[in-house]
Amino acid sequence: MTDNSRKDRINVTPKQKHEYARLMVQANYTNKQIMEISGAAASAVTRWKKQYLAEQRGEMIEGKIPLDADKRLIHELKQELAEAREDIRLLKKATALFIRDNPNLK
Repeated sequence: MTDNSRKDRINVTPKQKHEYARLMVQANYTNKQIMEISGAAASAVTRWKKQYLAEQRGEMIEGKIPLDADKRLIHELKQELAEAREDIRLLKKATALFIRDNPNLK
């Protein structure tokens, strides 16, 4: 016997989450209406709304992909910049070691 009380997991893009949360905040849709439209659970819909409101206040929730497209792009670019800086740091160390170990370059 298996317990089938859990819903199947649905995949909702950040863009869709943003739109559902916007509907709740700006168009006064209820959580139940969004649950019916999206097929998501109550806890997910509540999280989307909470994250949307936090982003509207300028707060970023750690570990969450931003719902707003512009904020998502900024987040991705910040990650790329951090990776590039780490690459540069490692290349500088490697270059210093290469120069130190090669007597012809001193």
